[in-house]
Amino acid sequence: MFIHWGLYSATEGIWKGERLRHPNNYAEWIRYRNRIGEAEYGELAKRFDWDKINPEEWVLLAKKAGMKYIVITSKHHDGVALWDSKVSDYSLPKLSGTNRDVIKEIAEACKKHDIKLCFYYSHWIDWQHPYAWNHNQEVTGRVTDAQYNQYWQEKVIPQIRELLTNYGDIAMMWFDMWIPYQQSIIKKEQLDQLANLIHELQPKCLINSRLGFPIENEHVDFETLGDNQFGSAYTDHIWETPGTIAHSWGFNALENEWKSTNQLFQSLINNVSLNGSYTLNIGPRADGSVPYEGVQRLMDMGQWLNKYGQAVYFNNGLPIRFSQHDWGKMTINNKTKKLYLNVFNWPLDKILRVTGLQSKPTKIEVLNGNKTQEVQFEQFGPIIHIHVPEEQPDPYVSVLKVTMDQHQFNTEVVAESTFGGFSLNAKNHLSKNLEFKAFDGTKPDHLVLKANQTVKWKVYLPEPGDYSLETSLHNGSGKTTQITIKDIESTFTVPAAPNGKVTVEPNQNWYVEEFLDVPVGKINITKPIELTLEFSASEPILFNRIWIEKKKK
Repeated sequence: MFIHWGLYSATEGIWKGERLRHPNNYAEWIRYRNRIGEAEYGELAKRFDWDKINPEEWVLLAKKAGMKYIVITSKHHDGVALWDSKVSDYSLPKLSGTNRDVIKEIAEACKKHDIKLCFYYSHWIDWQHPYAWNHNQEVTGRVTDAQYNQYWQEKVIPQIRELLTNYGDIAMMWFDMWIPYQQSIIKKEQLDQLANLIHELQPKCLINSRLGFPIENEHVDFETLGDNQFGSAYTDHIWETPGTIAHSWGFNALENEWKSTNQLFQSLINNVSLNGSYTLNIGPRADGSVPYEGVQRLMDMGQWLNKYGQAVYFNNGLPIRFSQHDWGKMTINNKTKKLYLNVFNWPLDKILRVTGLQSKPTKIEVLNGNKTQEVQFEQFGPIIHIHVPEEQPDPYVSVLKVTMDQHQFNTEVVAESTFGGFSLNAKNHLSKNLEFKAFDGTKPDHLVLKANQTVKWKVYLPEPGDYSLETSLHNGSGKTTQITIKDIESTFTVPAAPNGKVTVEPNQNWYVEEFLDVPVGKINITKPIELTLEFSASEPILFNRIWIEKKKK
């Protein structure tokens, strides 16, 4: 659980009747965006309702949601410490006139409820200290290195010392510099000093890559991706996504972009399947309450994790292709070595098609709360057809557990689609150094192929019979191109006429390349076989896919 809570929580994304002056609507940036003076901003502390604020409720919410650690914004970019820092008078207790220490209360609650405590600390940016970094210095003139070091030595280092000395075991320091330190005012020596202080005071405390160093640096324990940036490939090192339940991190009264529970589940399980983690944010109000929409989603996730947490906790990804399956994601438990199939899209024909498992399972079970149901399956090389029940056990994510004596994977073959058939496309080919292009301008999903440039795939055809081949492409060359698809035994060459563009929306002058299906031929096999297919065209084209499907009798 990420918790963004501070003076900005009291503005609720609105200042003197004006919304945040930036389209990102991050309410915690309101002091900078709306140019609020330091004294006026400090007056917001009077809006906090200390009779209602109870940080233990945040910890209990994290516990019920199935979360294992909490990251609290001890000091955000506004420079306001949540604890009674002896380094600066600019702290929430001093500004509020209270003797409450929220950090201490969270630390005690985390210890009581067995939740790891972690601190977010804005080391790079501080809008309160006159010599800290403020992005507006790009316009007004930047502070000198000597001045910035004064801020570093008289505020950053002493406050980190306070945080790591006064509140027991700290599991992680979460920093928030989203560019390499070389592109900032910070010097390597300063980051080394900060990291060494953490190692000295809390030897087991983890440090994230937003310290300013790359993942390879000796001080960095895990990689933090961009805000709400999710994984796209299996990696060997540990990483995380910091994400929001809605849009803003701090509480925004005008928030209307709540993510669905299903979307949050997919984000979590997607990350786990690629060796990642998920740090999900709440933004409490100035009275400590958490928006109802967020609480409901966390409760739904917690109830699911209480039943199926074995598919997430202590799990990593498998070294197979990203988006290998269109029904969901696969994970493996580090302790039990069980494989889990997390199914978002329950198959209508009641056959779950799994690709990439070369070893034969000894047992496959459908989980339903504390009950299990063993199911039948057939295996064809690296392809398994699992016969699942008529009804999906869970409305969000249903889980199957796969027991295997060995773990051998086929990382190259194209996955079988939900209804059967194989799509050989820009995401699952085996060639290198190819150019991608986006159909809609956002997601690269097809290939830009030069004349006679070759693309290769591996596909396993599981049953004897006839398989039809067709390709989808855009031929903008203005003349007919010859399409060639070949395997070890067969070569198919067919013409593909030139085609133009298609209207996306009427009366908007919005046109994109038209992709048309071109029948190619059929492959007849007498037994299951793994094939390597090659594709090329005699003219430059935009390539979408090859579709291979067994002909029905």
